[in-house]
Amino acid sequence: MICCVAFVTDVIGQTVVVNPDGTHSVVHGNVIVNPDGTHSTVHGNVNIDRVTEKNVYNSASLIINQISEYVYQHISFLDYGDLEKISCNGMIVAKDNEAVIFDTPTDNETSRELIDWLTQSLKCKIIAVVPTHYHIDNLGGLEEFHRQGIISYAYNKTIQIAKENGSTIPKQGFDKYLNLNIGNEAVHIEFCGEGHTCDNIIGYFPLEDIMFGGCLIKEAGAGKGNLAEANVEEWSETVRKVKMKYPKVKKVITGHGKSGGIELLDYTIELFE
Repeated sequence: MICCVAFVTDVIGQTVVVNPDGTHSVVHGNVIVNPDGTHSTVHGNVNIDRVTEKNVYNSASLIINQISEYVYQHISFLDYGDLEKISCNGMIVAKDNEAVIFDTPTDNETSRELIDWLTQSLKCKIIAVVPTHYHIDNLGGLEEFHRQGIISYAYNKTIQIAKENGSTIPKQGFDKYLNLNIGNEAVHIEFCGEGHTCDNIIGYFPLEDIMFGGCLIKEAGAGKGNLAEANVEEWSETVRKVKMKYPKVKKVITGHGKSGGIELLDYTIELFE
């Protein structure tokens, strides 16, 4: 939602926003704390990034939330039988009728559902799908993307491990860094070091300063999770590198759980120190 607001200074020297309904919000740096407890990001004198997400698609197997003008979060599920289903997040950047997807849904059927929504509802051509590491919640639905002629990109080590595991193999590899374009806008993809796995990468959309941290980044309050293939010695240092490389990040989508801001990078660093 875009709305025009007025910025003023109150009697104790705080910068505040006079909202259209007459209420006031307090500004801390480039973050507005609204009366209802939500946060907004300031770009000049326009408030464009409410934390409140808008659900745009919901089925038993797939949820899609719009989190900014051009970025969406897709959520699918891993079912472990009698155990609780685990929700798995991915990110979509969609602009100028093109889309890049980070991580597939967990299976081919749900991937088909996601592809159909993007092509039919958003009228987007999917120019790339990018698994952020080799686990099933990242490339479990990759076969369906290939069946529909959608090109996949992955870190070279992810491709190597997918081959060894007998998983669907991403088509195009890269060594540590890849830049894709949607229209005139860049989407950055980068390996900054080991953590959750030896091949975990992140995605970044600089137009809106939104990051897909994947399983490298933990939601607030999360434990360390599955460490079977983790490098806990390097995890914190890897996230420090991410924070140094992308200090302007305003929104971080995690591999599981709730998204947040740059504080999730700090939380993850502290968790593995």
